[in-house]
Amino acid sequence: MLTSQPDARGHFGPYGGRYVPEILMSPLEELEEAYAQARLDPAFHAELSDLFANYAGRPTPLYHARRLSQELGGARIYLKREDLLHTGAHKINNALGQVLLARRMGKKRIIAETGAG
Repeated sequence: MLTSQPDARGHFGPYGGRYVPEILMSPLEELEEAYAQARLDPAFHAELSDLFANYAGRPTPLYHARRLSQELGGARIYLKREDLLHTGAHKINNALGQVLLARRMGKKRIIAETGAG
């Protein structure tokens, strides 16, 4: 029976909610297991947090846009400076987590999309 809500594992229906070629199932299951272990490991989170702080430049600062605030009637407007991160926020956040997980799995190479379409 299909439902509009996933089960506790995030799967829809009896097939798990994913369709991929059979040859990819084993690597995806390996990845799923590695992620399940890593997400519970404080050392994994600590290393990722360290990379965010010392490599990616997180946390990014807030900038009080005083003139914009005045122009728009006095509301205090702040801009979160995500543009200061290397490559942009979503790319570096995703890449760092993926690389740490791959290293934990003993992988030597990474294939990733560029986000350019």
